Amino acid sequence: MKAKTAVKKPNIFVRMGRKLKEVFSELKKVTWPTFGKVIKSTGAVLAVVIVFLIVFTGINYGLSKLLELITGLGM
Repeated sequence: MKAKTAVKKPNIFVRMGRKLKEVFSELKKVTWPTFGKVIKSTGAVLAVVIVFLIVFTGINYGLSKLLELITGLGM
């Protein structure tokens, strides 16, 4: 029988080092947004969240008042 020649993997620290190098290499290729774009996007997200908060709070309040009216628990 022929003996199998096993391909030996590098140890865990060598593999982790290679992976970190790849990650930093990819991060250098990323196009980061400018500070102004980040502020505008954050403002837009906050505005949408606040609008949805107001809408859902109003719906919740209205449905709770309707439930009290139907069941008579508000008396």
